[in-house]
Amino acid sequence: MPMRDALHREHPPCADAPRIVSLVPSLTELVCDLDLAGQLVGRTGFCVHPKEALRSIPKVGGTKDVKLDVLRQLAPTHVIADIDESRREVVEEIMGFVPHVIVVHPHTVDDNLALYALLGHVFRREHVAARLATAFATARAELDDLARNLPREPVLYPIWREPWMTVRRDTYIAAMLAAAGWDSLPVEAASRYPAFDWNAPWLADVQRVLLPSEPYAFTVRDEAEVGELARLPVTRIDGEMVSWYGSRAIAGLRYLAALRRQQR
Repeated sequence: MPMRDALHREHPPCADAPRIVSLVPSLTELVCDLDLAGQLVGRTGFCVHPKEALRSIPKVGGTKDVKLDVLRQLAPTHVIADIDESRREVVEEIMGFVPHVIVVHPHTVDDNLALYALLGHVFRREHVAARLATAFATARAELDDLARNLPREPVLYPIWREPWMTVRRDTYIAAMLAAAGWDSLPVEAASRYPAFDWNAPWLADVQRVLLPSEPYAFTVRDEAEVGELARLPVTRIDGEMVSWYGSRAIAGLRYLAALRRQQR
């Protein structure tokens, strides 16, 4: 369900101490930043931040390959999932034995504010969520002011190779890039994360390639190859700062502002 629809449903606050399992790395980080690390009883193997807080938290498999038997044994009261990260059939099965399943789908930068409000309300951390919202608004305004005075630049943001894949304009990644004045191409595609080849006509409009550190860990060798294929400037970029929503978005907005300042 889209983020706006998820937030319009009634989510009663949790009266008792919750037992939370997060199936999304960025949401696991947000749970901890809402002062809920003590209630986190499960996570995926990709949930790695904050490292120290998660060291003793049991793993329930991957984001898409959840070990349901392990999840059952943890007896969670709440499971947090995301449409892009979690398989629908798995989430539906989880709904059969977990009392509260929260599924979100942020795809704009400002959806982070709604996400803070949602989890803050459900887990009675409204005051912490409000602090996050204030920090987010400050970082957002700083980036807006900077981007407003810079020329917009069409970019390619590869997320995978063999096959080469990128992002469509309606993704969260593309929204974060757009906030920094980088307009990702292609504008339209059949899937949200389309495959492409280096002969695609729309690549003629690209002015820069942004090469992220995740989900594919592009190397220095990849950077050289991309530079030869695209014949364009290549900028290395921290993928977590662009693709992780939640509390990481605050650092992400500041990171993008610093990166754009370097190009002035």
